[in-house]
Amino acid sequence: MLSTLLSVFANMFSVIGGQVPERSFVAVKPDGVQRALCGPILQRFEKKGFKLVACKFIYPTKELLEAHYAEHKGKSFFDKLVAYMSSGPVFAMVLEGEGVVQMCRQMIGATKPQESMLRTIRGDYAIEMGRNIVHGSDSVTSANHEISLWFSSDELISWESATEHLRYE
Repeated sequence: MLSTLLSVFANMFSVIGGQVPERSFVAVKPDGVQRALCGPILQRFEKKGFKLVACKFIYPTKELLEAHYAEHKGKSFFDKLVAYMSSGPVFAMVLEGEGVVQMCRQMIGATKPQESMLRTIRGDYAIEMGRNIVHGSDSVTSANHEISLWFSSDELISWESATEHLRYE
């Protein structure tokens, strides 16, 4: 528990270039992994200009998923969601950049693929809500919490991209 709190604070207060970088948690779900979409999804975010600061290919445990989806505990779909998310490997990543949480959500698209615009990840690849390819944090607070669940603070790499100065003033 203490390590989780320390990791959250480390994520919140790490400073690069005098500014606190915003980070988002994104995970390619088992259906996206099975369809070989990890590379194309990561490429979209990197082409947008977001920096990858951590990633791992993992079979998430039931305990991790129950903590991740704790807000849905008691809802009719909770057990099915946890079972699905633990049915195969997940490609988990942390992206960094200005406005990364909101922009990633826009790039991912609506939770229901039928409501997602074309040229979003879900609009292009997903068919039904239960298999919607990818998860993205919905707020900075959620991102910090999710990052601390999936990654230890020493797995988050601070580095400066050679092209970073071209993206931000």
